[in-house]
Formats: sequence, structure tokens, C-alpha cells
Amino acid sequence: MMPATNQNPEQIARDQIDARLREAGWQVQNKSALDWSAGLGIAVREYPTDTGPADYVLFVAQRAVGVIEAKPKDWGHKITTVEEQSSDYAAAKLKWINNKEPLPFVYESTGVITRFTYRRDPKPRSREVFTFHQPETMVDWLAKPKSLRARLHDIPPLDPMGLRDCQITAIKNLENSFREDRPRSLVQMATGSGKTFTAITSVYRLLKFADAKREMDPGFGTRG
Repeated sequence: MMPATNQNPEQIARDQIDARLREAGWQVQNKSALDWSAGLGIAVREYPTDTGPADYVLFVAQRAVGVIEAKPKDWGHKITTVEEQSSDYAAAKLKWINNKEPLPFVYESTGVITRFTYRRDPKPRSREVFTFHQPETMVDWLAKPKSLRARLHDIPPLDPMGLRDCQITAIKNLENSFREDRPRSLVQMATGSGKTFTAITSVYRLLKFADAKREMDPGFGTRG
């Protein structure tokens, strides 16, 4: 259905958010016409809470898992100012649902710019993402007892056997950077110092001890 030409900025943003949600595999529905059999992920518009209607509440397999706070396009430069509002909705009591804990997935979006916070992280913080995550991705995250950022703190000390001093320093500093919630890191090493082996060792430790996968974590190169 073509959108009306006289839409206000918020309605335009809602249409763009709806489109992005559908592209990510969500069924977008009104609260008055809920159909749980429509798919794994259901995004419900204007879902009632004890603090007022949330713009969208996300359900996976009929379980409430997240909220989206929608704002017009001209809010793009100040979208972070509504993080408290979206977090309040995530912590609110939902009508018809017995949600005992705050919802873990929190978004703010204009339909052009989208920011995301994973509330299960040790120190939750928002970051810009390309689009909304797929329902299947959320199922994977929720199946794990801890988020990736929490699992990074469980990586055991590095065994230095067979490693050069510069390699040990690089791997330790890289892992410290991840634990300190600084996922974008640069390792500089001299020619012939064993950069490839260092990278392989680091990746192996992330895979084995933190179950890190690039496509599955919001802070390590998110994709929907």
C-alpha cells in the first residue's frame, strides 16, 4: 500500500521502520489484530505498558524481548537523547504479558538511523547498527546464559608457550581492549614478527572461550 503524500514526519519514520523490520524477517502488526502464528518474530505497534504505549514491542515465539522507540528523521543527530525513554519502556510492565525482567533488546530509530543497546551486557551502551536484528539472531543470543561482552571476561589467561613477547603483548592488550568494551582495536606489529600467527591465536581464543561470532554480536560487526 502506497503511503499517503500528506504524512507527517513521524508517520514517514514509522513506515521506514516497518519496512526495515520486514526486511529483517519481522511480521509488523497492530495490537488489535495480533496473529501469533504469522511468524517467529512479531513487532507490535503501540503496545500498551504501565507507562504508556511503546512505539513497538518485539516478540519472539510469543515472548516479549525488545522495544523500539520511533522518532522522526530530524531527530537523527539527537537520537541518543531518548535512550532513557526507550529503557523505561523496556523496564515497564506490558499489558497481557507477565514480564518480570526488563526486555534485553532496546532500539531507537528514525528509520534511517538506528541505535541499539543489549541490556544483558555487563556495561550496556548504545551503538549504531545497520538495521534491526533478525528474530533468529535474538533466539541465538537468548539461548546463551551470558552475552558475548560478558563471556569475554571468562577467557582464561594466555599460555605464553611458543609465543614471542610481542605476540603475547598484542594478544593480551587486544583481549583487555575487548573486556573494557572497546571492540574497535588496532594491532601494529613489525614485519616478520608473526602477525598472522598472532591473529590466528587471538581469533582461536575468542572462538573457543567466548563463542564469538562476527554476525551474532552487536558490538563486533553487527548484521541483521
